Order: sequence, then structure tokens, then C-alpha cells
Amino acid sequence: MSSLSGRTAVVSGASRGIGAGIAAALAAEGVRVVMLARNEAKLQERSRSLKGSIPIACDITKPDSVEKAVQRIASELKGAPDILVNNAGIFGVSMVEETSTEFFIETINTNLVGPFLLLRSFLGEMKKRSTGHIVTIGSVADRTIYTGNAAYSATKFGVRAIHEVLRAELRGTGVRATLVSPAATDTEIWNAVTVTDPAGKPHSKRPMLDPEDVVRAVMFALTQPERVNIDELRLSHS
Repeated sequence: MSSLSGRTAVVSGASRGIGAGIAAALAAEGVRVVMLARNEAKLQERSRSLKGSIPIACDITKPDSVEKAVQRIASELKGAPDILVNNAGIFGVSMVEETSTEFFIETINTNLVGPFLLLRSFLGEMKKRSTGHIVTIGSVADRTIYTGNAAYSATKFGVRAIHEVLRAELRGTGVRATLVSPAATDTEIWNAVTVTDPAGKPHSKRPMLDPEDVVRAVMFALTQPERVNIDELRLSHS
């Protein structure tokens, strides 16, 4: 396994859940981590416990907000990061006819457009210097359809498509790309979710992964020798 000490990283959605765990794991390995999230207060609180981390409030659904964050990142890190983890996302469950237009658009902007904006901001410089690693947090819903997931699955299928195009474009450049797709993971994202089947009956809550399970998968991919690219990791509950 290669050492990550001395490298730099940007992690979106870093104020809670999987993103906060990834940021902490990277910082523990000596990585200088830029933490992005919309909730500035929670972001500052998380950052205080991570040595050398840089909290930057950013709404990845807004190109102007991303552009400002990217400018500051470039200044703080003296260029593009060595590692980009596209983790930020939102999740909700509703039947198609009950899904509001506003929520559908918000989900697309957060889960699909936002990762694209960050990716395109750093990819060119990574390719020029022939090094870098992009990790995309996908989902079991990027290959499997569930009732009530029209908005979420549409975005996660889209993110997987971007990742597969990226892998084709990056071969031979020295830049690596990994998709990590976990099954349901026990984070705050589920707090406001009531899952029902088409008949309106609540589903029994199935076993979930722990956020640290996903963090370990990400760290496994990031610490492989530079000649190795982990194209895709799919995680399910045993």
C-alpha cells in the first residue's frame, strides 16, 4: 500500500456521514484536506478536529459558489488537489407522481451537476501533471432500480455513466478514477426518510452498512500502487 502523507485532497459533503469519515481518514494519514459543504457551522465544527484541514463553505449546485471555492482551493493548495472525492448528495423516497419538480431538479443539481462541476474544475490540471485520483461515491441504486427512487436513481445512473466515460478518457494519462457504490448506509440522510412500497405499506428497515465500511473502501482504492486503478467497488451488507 502506498503512503498518502503529504498529499492534498478535496472532499465534498464533508460535514457529516461518509464525507466526514473520509476527510478524517485522509487527515489521519497526513493528507491536507479541503472540506466542502453547504452547512458552514457544522463544517467548521468538523474541521476543528482535523489537523491541517481547510473548511470551505460551498453549494455545489451553484456554479458561482463552486467557482469561488475552486479559486480558494487553488490558492490554498497551489493548484489542483491530488485527490478529489465527489461525495456530496441528497436522497429522498417518493413515488413518481408524488415527486415534486423542485425536489427532482434539486436532486439532479446536487447529485449529478455538482460532481461534474468539481470534476471539470480540476481534471485538466491533473491530466497535465499526469497524476491524480478521482473517487466518486455512487450507490447500489446506480445499477439497481427501487420503487420511490426516480430522482435518486436517475442521478446515480448518471454519475456512473460519467465515471465510465472518465475511465475511458483517462487510460494512459496517469490519472486514476474509482467508483465506490455502497448499499444503504446508516447516515443522517435516512433520518427524514419513510420508505413505502407501491401498496403504501412501510418496508421493514433492512440491515445497513456503517459509514466506516465505505471509508475503508475509499482508502483501499486510494492507497494502491500508482500502477493500479480500482475501477469500481460495490459494497453490500453480508
